[in-house]
Amino acid sequence: MVVIAGLLGLLIGSFLNVVVWRLPRGESLSHPASHCPVCDHPIRPYDNVPVVSWLVLRGRCRDCGTRISARYPLVELATGLLFGLTAWWVGWSVLLPFALWFMAACIALFLIDLEVKRLPNSLTLSTYLVVLGGFTLTAAMEDTWSAWLRAAIGGLALALVYALLAAFFPRGMGWGDAKLALSLGSVMAWVGWGTLVVGGFGAFVLGAVWGVGAIVVGMAGRKSALPFGPFMIASALLAVVWGQRIADWYTDSLI
Repeated sequence: MVVIAGLLGLLIGSFLNVVVWRLPRGESLSHPASHCPVCDHPIRPYDNVPVVSWLVLRGRCRDCGTRISARYPLVELATGLLFGLTAWWVGWSVLLPFALWFMAACIALFLIDLEVKRLPNSLTLSTYLVVLGGFTLTAAMEDTWSAWLRAAIGGLALALVYALLAAFFPRGMGWGDAKLALSLGSVMAWVGWGTLVVGGFGAFVLGAVWGVGAIVVGMAGRKSALPFGPFMIASALLAVVWGQRIADWYTDSLI
């Protein structure tokens, strides 16, 4: 199952490259077919095999020789790896396809926010609906309504925090972050309250560390705009795995 999910991730990763490029520009995801952005020549099916085609072509367009960014195979590899890890973590259950959608959306939103400093509503809100749908179906089949209620409350609570930040500090936080918080908060709260607290707080820690480091090495200035979505996503995914353990360790240390 893990291997199948990983192979599926390679294919989805190829599609995510299209999403990351076209969605922020308002272009169709299905038309026209994949093509070289320089010579406009359609990419042949055998030149569109994840990772392999990039290696065979040595990172260049077959027709015009334009260099193809290494980001494309790296996104495909990362998606394959994360899909495999997601399948291993979630296991064979009704929740798995929803979890894979969530992971794919996180990868796309991470890259889009890095590139254009914007989180498209079409992706943040649809992901929230998918997450909520997955939890609802799981709760109905496995009688886990307490986890469903926790997820619903957690998502709304984290979104409210970011909405307040966006309202009072618009130069530092955007409304897209609040919409992203709906799905991230729901997923973290589904795992546990400790996971939500650690993941929510961790995003600000990661952002602060990265911001200070970027200033120190000269990559950014004090007034440079910093996309916050990637830190939210990274913190949430890390918290899903280790957040509850960190929360338990912290509470135990206070006793």
